[in-house]
Amino acid sequence: MASNDHLIAQIMQLHASISKLESLKPCKQVNSLFTHLVKLCTLPSSIDIESLPQEVQHMRESLINLCGDAETLLELEFSSFLILTPEPMKNVTLFPYYGNYIKLAHLENKILKENGVVNPKKVAFVGSGPMPLTSIIMATHHMHSTHFDNFDVDHKANEVARKIVASDVALEKRMKFVTQDIVDVRERLGQYDCIFLAALVGMRKEEKVKILGHMWKYMKEGGFLLVRSAKGARAFLYPVIEERDMVNFEVLAMFHPTDDIINSVVLLRKPKA
Repeated sequence: MASNDHLIAQIMQLHASISKLESLKPCKQVNSLFTHLVKLCTLPSSIDIESLPQEVQHMRESLINLCGDAETLLELEFSSFLILTPEPMKNVTLFPYYGNYIKLAHLENKILKENGVVNPKKVAFVGSGPMPLTSIIMATHHMHSTHFDNFDVDHKANEVARKIVASDVALEKRMKFVTQDIVDVRERLGQYDCIFLAALVGMRKEEKVKILGHMWKYMKEGGFLLVRSAKGARAFLYPVIEERDMVNFEVLAMFHPTDDIINSVVLLRKPKA
């Protein structure tokens, strides 16, 4: 196990290099820096994010934003290339982190099944982005009759995502894309058996807590909410959600990976009155 101080020093050094980049668009240098960062952040460590000094906290906030921007640009570039191919859906497996999504979806589906969520009728994925891989993998590998509504605030992201899915007639029938901020979606949230909340929805703690409160208010009673979080050094890549942030929800499962999966998975349920 790398010493925490040494690990944090290395992460800070990478943050400095990433901050100096003119663009975060995929290229050799960008890819190499982020690959190195991910490798460091998935090393076993006992880092407690909350006890870090203020300057490290600020660096972490900045790094999460940079990672989010880089991830969006990578997805957008890849999906824009994909829709120019004859059958986009057949080529989604070429996405650089496809294997990681397969593992995460398998894990999330296992957690859902263990808690009685099998082939739900209607699912929402919040923060689906230009490469809606979780929805695609869930729909094609695990939930074969489920209807998916993908929510994203970015019209362009939804546009390319819709074109990818349109190349599979059967899947297109079960998948919709909605351009809307999730805090503006109210009664409609009551339709879903299960809602997925992507890790990058609500980048700051206050936003995340506000979104969780909104979900709780409008979800149906007995509905499930699957939230992605991060723990240890992985929290330099993604926002963290703590148990105390999940007020009013029943916490059914909490899983923290130790392999190359980055996100922690938390399954919540809105209790029946």
